[in-house]
Amino acid sequence: MIEQNVQKLLESLPKTNPFGEKVTLVAAVKLQSPEDINRAISAGITDIGDNHVQEFKDKYDQITGNPVRHFIGHLQTNKVKYLLGKVDLYHSLDRYALADELSKRGERAGVVSSVLIQINIGNEATKSGFALEDADEAYARIKAMQSLKVKGLMAMLPDVDDEKELTRLAKLMREKFEKLKQTDPDIQYLSMGMSGDWKLCVECGSNMIRLGTAIFGKRNYQN
Repeated sequence: MIEQNVQKLLESLPKTNPFGEKVTLVAAVKLQSPEDINRAISAGITDIGDNHVQEFKDKYDQITGNPVRHFIGHLQTNKVKYLLGKVDLYHSLDRYALADELSKRGERAGVVSSVLIQINIGNEATKSGFALEDADEAYARIKAMQSLKVKGLMAMLPDVDDEKELTRLAKLMREKFEKLKQTDPDIQYLSMGMSGDWKLCVECGSNMIRLGTAIFGKRNYQN
């Protein structure tokens, strides 16, 4: 099933978004076994994203195929030391304390970490991230940190059925991304879109999507 799901996704994924940018598929591997992750990689997945530090540590040496490693979950500052130098792109830089910790540890270790600034585009109390109106200030402060390289923005759209509202929010994210991109050549990624809304997000300008269920099926939280 995993192989067929990957093949189907890769065939249905547009080569580019409406802005002519390549769309990168990140497989969200939360609660998946190393064997199933490796099956997805063998089927054509090039990028994988972890949500939990302990899972990342437990599975790190069991993953084959040398995929690009993303960390896509909420990250506690006291767990940064376990990921430093092993993660290619952090998606969820959602507060200054985390940015400070990543930068300080990176400076001591000689590691520059690539990050996406998380925007709470729906102003949801249940989600972390910077408010859209604070995005410019967050970008300026984090970009100035010595051992961080800001590569773009990340957002999770609200889980609602109002497609008009979701489209509006996704387009606001794209506008902010465009503004930053015009002045900073390091800005490359707008990570937005999961298994339920990725098509809408790509149509609105996302160039990186994070899919788990669409690849591995429904997660078994009993694992």
